[in-house]
Amino acid sequence: MSDRDAAPGTPGEDVPERPGTAAFARALNVKRNGRIGVAAGASIAALVYAVRVFELLGPVPGSDAGPGPVLFLALAFVLGVGVALLVTLALTLVSASRAARRL
Repeated sequence: MSDRDAAPGTPGEDVPERPGTAAFARALNVKRNGRIGVAAGASIAALVYAVRVFELLGPVPGSDAGPGPVLFLALAFVLGVGVALLVTLALTLVSASRAARRL
């Protein structure tokens, strides 16, 4: 039995040529969407952190000795990552729908 006759899923199997995921990601502008998402997430996280830690809108009523700025930094990081992922996903879905309409 030669390598060309290998069973499916074995190392000697011939795999047909097909476009890779890199071309798919390029077609959906994932890199650009990711950059925009990270910028939006970082901006929102920085804004929320600054408002809360530096009390830009005044002190929070009923909180004399709340959690320190380190906890809010961690929360701002989680918020920023979540926003970045959501913005990237939304922009990629828009790119996918536009690409589907072109077909």
